[in-house]
Amino acid sequence: MNIEMKGIDKSFGSNQVLKDAGFLLKDGEVHALMGENGAGKSTLMKILTGVYTKDAGTILVDGKEVVFKSPQEAEKAGIVFIYQELNVLFDLTVEENLFMGKEITKGFGICDKKAMRAKAQEIMDKMGVNIPVTATMSDLSVGQQQMVEICKALMADAKVIIMDEPTAALTASETRGLFEVVNALRAKGVSIVYISHRMEEIFELCDRITVLRDGAYVGTENIKDIDLDHVVQMMIGRTIGERFPKRQVAVGKEVLRVEGLSSGKLFHDVSFDVKAGEVVGVSGLMGAGRTEIMHAIFGNIHRDAGKIFIEGKEVNIKNPGQAIAAGIGFITEDRKTEGLLLDKSVAENIEITNLNKVANGFVLNKEKRNSIVKKGIEEFRIKCFGPDHECNNLSGGNQQKVVLAKWVYTDPKILILDEPTRGVDIGAKKEIYNIINEMAAKGVAVVMVSSELPEVLGMSDRIVVVHEGKITGILDAAEADQAKVMTLATGGSL
Repeated sequence: MNIEMKGIDKSFGSNQVLKDAGFLLKDGEVHALMGENGAGKSTLMKILTGVYTKDAGTILVDGKEVVFKSPQEAEKAGIVFIYQELNVLFDLTVEENLFMGKEITKGFGICDKKAMRAKAQEIMDKMGVNIPVTATMSDLSVGQQQMVEICKALMADAKVIIMDEPTAALTASETRGLFEVVNALRAKGVSIVYISHRMEEIFELCDRITVLRDGAYVGTENIKDIDLDHVVQMMIGRTIGERFPKRQVAVGKEVLRVEGLSSGKLFHDVSFDVKAGEVVGVSGLMGAGRTEIMHAIFGNIHRDAGKIFIEGKEVNIKNPGQAIAAGIGFITEDRKTEGLLLDKSVAENIEITNLNKVANGFVLNKEKRNSIVKKGIEEFRIKCFGPDHECNNLSGGNQQKVVLAKWVYTDPKILILDEPTRGVDIGAKKEIYNIINEMAAKGVAVVMVSSELPEVLGMSDRIVVVHEGKITGILDAAEADQAKVMTLATGGSL
């Protein structure tokens, strides 16, 4: 299927988000659509699939002008959009999510559960996904939920699949499985629009790249003809220098120490420490227990055994409130359900963790509040209409910046970052890395969980590797490489 979008304009109120934007997709290609957060990538694809109505421009599908009025109409034409923010029903099973509105029926309209289960299992096996089709979605990890969404699109027999940050929460093995499926689909003539901020994936998987900047079309290039610096220049109009900024910080005294931390079947006998000014990366495969360990330290998950020490003193943290009072900040993996109040403004989200700074007793000091919110918007380069912009209407990357701002300004002793750059463009990643370094320079003990090995290797002083709920090794940055980390992450030994 060939798709051409020409002269696309779109405004939300007085804010023009697309200006003469364009995009050309050919049969059987994997085409990267890139740009900074807020550049208009997702908006352009939502116009294509009928989520939004364009203000101007033309959409041609196989040479014929079309205007899809809804995603369902686009799907009937063979175009499926897998959204960055998952569109799943958490109380239903995997099987029920896959067949929602597409049930296989037998006589008298009765659902053929046997046929649906067999079909669901077939598609899961094809993707190499080891998830029971009877499992409830709420019991799955973010990465597993993402894989179910991808399987759902494959079941629709689409001619064009739009993938918005499809690997952001996937493990290395799940990503490899996705790449195999994408390559197989390409060989069958299916076209893929691939929106991602992971540069390694773009150069490995894609045929061509189109870049948007500030809602406008910048250009289209063949992947084989360009390099990383060229892509960055197209995206942000400048070079960013070193991808992972160097940090010259004198590591101080121990700030955080956990000893023998255990919680049921989630993790067992976990011990590590973090010093002032140190960035400790935490690596491991999806489901290894990395996130659960962090939630236990923050008081979100009950621990059966173990001790937590902050600045040498044992603390008994039973809930997040006690963790915050002890000086711990926690940027969670899932900003949508845990990190933000999506229906609240940028200002309300930043102020909620900083009430001690913006309120006099029970009275909000608007001057202090406006000062800290303005500082957050400027320092984190949050693209929004202003402090009252509702977070639900921000791009994913800008939502992540709000989460960072709300915790950084609490002046934590310990900052836990769980997938801090998930869904964030390369320019914003560099800004986040600089913020991490600035926090370390202030003596904050930083714990960073990440599924991106280059990020872990590039930003960490030491790396804690977790496999099936146990620490299999702790590596100094100087001795660590991808092979060593993956060996430990898969249960091997060095």
